[in-house]
Amino acid sequence: MKNINMIFQSKKKPGSLKFASILVLILVCMGSCKKYLDIVPDNVPTIDNAFTLRNEAEKYLFTCYAFLPKDGDPLSNPGYMAGDEIWSNIEEREFISYGWRKARGGQNSDSPLMDMWNGSNQGGAGLYRGIRNCNIFLENVEDLTKVSDLKLDERQRWIAEVKFLKAYYNYLLLRMYGPIPIVDKNLNLDATQEEVRIKRVPFDQCVDYVSNLLNEAIPNLPVIITDRTNELGRITRPIALAIKAKLLLTAASPLFNGNSDYAGFRDKDGVALFNTTYDANKWVKAADAAKDAITAAESAGFKLYKFPGSQFKLSDTTTLQLTIRGALTERVAQNSEHVWANSNSLAVFLQQVAMPRLMKGTDPIPVGVARQQLAPPIKIAEMFYTRNGVPINEDKTLDFSNRYSLRKAVKAERFYIKEGYTTARLNFDREPRFYADLAFDGATWYKYDSPSTSDENTFTVEAKSTQLAGANNFGWYNETGYFVKKVVDWNMTQSGSGATYRTYAWPEIRLADLYLMYAEAKNESLSSPSSEVYEYINRIRTRAGLQSIETSWASYSTNPTKYTTKDGMRSIIQQERLIEMAFEGSRFWDILRWKRAAEMFNQPITAWSVNQPDEQSYYRVRTVVNQNFVAPRDYLWPIKSYDLTVNPKLVQNPGW
Repeated sequence: MKNINMIFQSKKKPGSLKFASILVLILVCMGSCKKYLDIVPDNVPTIDNAFTLRNEAEKYLFTCYAFLPKDGDPLSNPGYMAGDEIWSNIEEREFISYGWRKARGGQNSDSPLMDMWNGSNQGGAGLYRGIRNCNIFLENVEDLTKVSDLKLDERQRWIAEVKFLKAYYNYLLLRMYGPIPIVDKNLNLDATQEEVRIKRVPFDQCVDYVSNLLNEAIPNLPVIITDRTNELGRITRPIALAIKAKLLLTAASPLFNGNSDYAGFRDKDGVALFNTTYDANKWVKAADAAKDAITAAESAGFKLYKFPGSQFKLSDTTTLQLTIRGALTERVAQNSEHVWANSNSLAVFLQQVAMPRLMKGTDPIPVGVARQQLAPPIKIAEMFYTRNGVPINEDKTLDFSNRYSLRKAVKAERFYIKEGYTTARLNFDREPRFYADLAFDGATWYKYDSPSTSDENTFTVEAKSTQLAGANNFGWYNETGYFVKKVVDWNMTQSGSGATYRTYAWPEIRLADLYLMYAEAKNESLSSPSSEVYEYINRIRTRAGLQSIETSWASYSTNPTKYTTKDGMRSIIQQERLIEMAFEGSRFWDILRWKRAAEMFNQPITAWSVNQPDEQSYYRVRTVVNQNFVAPRDYLWPIKSYDLTVNPKLVQNPGW
């Protein structure tokens, strides 16, 4: 089944191509999807029969959806483990992540890791196969003589959905590989060998192509999903506008906008694949696109999530934590922030590998259902702000120079850290998102089955080697001493016999993401920050329980005017984005497009000494590994060497 896509068909006989198309369709659809996505073509002997009636054509529509990446699974999301945000343990017990192997320097061109081009090594079903199926659908459904019982308005909507999917798959490829071959139409069965060998298209032309596809789709997409029972997760106008904003923001960013590292990158005919001249207008386009997406989303009723309360008596501190966590984990039916929740990807396994063991007593929760393998390094813990809303190295009122020393929690801190528990100074005096997103030795972890009817005397993470959440089980332990709380829904319950996780559809787009995109693009498009730039960042900070940028920096920072300059505001926006979007697979791609990977992915991965039983030994910082990011090579994925052999017109990415 390798290389079935038409780009790589030069050695196939023309008569085999139609069979290959059908075979791809059948194999792809064998994977299960959620709700409407689990409907696949059955008893369809030929492509022609798939488009005779509405019922069969609808199944083919859902086949096009089936190629959406399962980003709610840390093993399938290419950005989740490939950078420096999440680490794991070397035993890889039931957690073999090709993304994490990439983070440790294992990427190669013979068998690329997370290969979304072909769909291998946890690269999904292969995005070019998805594009091919989209082309088949469009070729047939755009023909008004086919699917005779399909109403015109529904036909237009289906066509728009598939144009979006085609655009989205191309966007994911260009984000990963840079310039890509554009397959706008599938080749005829009698195509010559020369016609099959398609070249890569210059990056800016790829962006224009994807943008135009989205523009064609947007007018015929619904503003909201009205039939939430049967259609939740299908594409809407705000989703398409949001992805257009992401596309243009990526194109405007330093990696792809005026990057001199790619000055000599040309195809075999001498055509330059990157424009190395900086274009400031790209930021203007990105800002306009983000504002359009925000307007559409807010008009459709989307707003930042706020925890609605429960039957339990909760402190304001815990309620705020549940607001921050719920922005990611609350189900879409109750979540006003999820502009696009992907029903093709449910966060189940993600919660299992994040969850620490909390239950005490003679019958603790089995380790297999609370695997605690997702482990952020210490530098990620250091990334979050102080309680005053500024970086720990800027706060003039709080001293973090001794942040690895020990301190005991007092009663006033009990909703963050167990009263009387000794932990690192780094874990005190931090912003609410730190405690909502992370847990650590001594951290409180409130959830639905708390021992009391309030958040008093709730669960505590105890993570030294001899304790319940300690590194005392082969392969199922936390490597760094920090746990990912953010991704675990608070309704999770546990008992001696197991655990129950309430699943949620993975949010590909949150409204907060759009606010951050707009603030970034707007700041870059101006000579100095505007009040509008501050406004959209402050909306997120307010929800997170922080004061405004202006107040926080003026009152608490050693650099009080930082927010008044374009460069200073860029630094603030980038850190705000890394914090707000933490553990959602965004950090990796952001650091790449900002062209900061050589700086940030070459820092040591450090951790607490988690195999130690006492405070003095446990809180010694150790180096797990020194990452090695090679620039500019590692900014783009390698194309598989075999594909270059099959199609001599393809050129490899620089450094590979």
